[in-house]
Amino acid sequence: MSPRALIVGTRGSRLALRQAEIALAALHLAVPEATFELRTIRTAGDRSAASLSEIGGRGVFVIELERALLEREIDIAVHSLKDLPVEETAGLAIAAVLAREDPRDALVSRHDVPLAGLSASAAVGTGSPRRAAQLAALRGDLRIADIRGNVDTRIRKVESREYDAVVLAAAGLARLGWTKRAAEIFDFEQMLPAPGQGALAVQVRTDDADTFGTVLAVDHAETRVAVTAERAFERRLGGGCHAAIAAVATVSGERLRLSGLIGDPEGGRMFRGELDGAVDDPGSLGLRLAQRLMDEGASELLEATA
Repeated sequence: MSPRALIVGTRGSRLALRQAEIALAALHLAVPEATFELRTIRTAGDRSAASLSEIGGRGVFVIELERALLEREIDIAVHSLKDLPVEETAGLAIAAVLAREDPRDALVSRHDVPLAGLSASAAVGTGSPRRAAQLAALRGDLRIADIRGNVDTRIRKVESREYDAVVLAAAGLARLGWTKRAAEIFDFEQMLPAPGQGALAVQVRTDDADTFGTVLAVDHAETRVAVTAERAFERRLGGGCHAAIAAVATVSGERLRLSGLIGDPEGGRMFRGELDGAVDDPGSLGLRLAQRLMDEGASELLEATA
């Protein structure tokens, strides 16, 4: 008798399905004896056209997937890690973080015009306070406009002249084979990414040891270390969709370097710092950098945007 297929849940957007395919390919390669079945689940974030801050933040993309896991409708859920709230849901765990794609942000514009070439008052679409704050710091003369929809929809809104440009995750473009659509990919000095950006998380039930062990085979140690520091930074700040919080960590041998930022989405104050630490204690590094920025005055900004 062949083993039961493990049901893998995902959102139904083109990007989410592609990410699920990437996770499945990794699982098939690492655990060839296991069988998997893909199941699409539509989330509140996919159904609503309202801004993320109005409908409950990034967690709206994961609530139904987590419910399906807890109710045993699926065995595994694949998420963009940056969509997962930093406080884990009781009964669930991130069993694996896949090797990270490019964590940077990208600008998509008509005629491939870079940020510096956009005209004053050009409309740049983003639904992210983090991107809005950093765009305002780079080009205070632009009109930062809220935008919703998947990657395909946002690019179409540029092509239809509803927006002059949009800022998207470079990882999403890469996974869809659309990297050439980017007029510019921002370096970390220009724009720090969201904690966990570019990484895929594979979530399972904590009481399902067999599936946990299967999924653990695709966990990428270096990516896990980096995102642990980034998410600890965000967790200490208590950030959600209203706060402009950014962080990225890079591993070099036995050392870990974390860059973090807290900014005003309206383009006001911004606090940014960097800290080095050991790779064997990434959580502590994230907490220490967050505390340092709070001591420098970022706590007042967080209270104002709560």
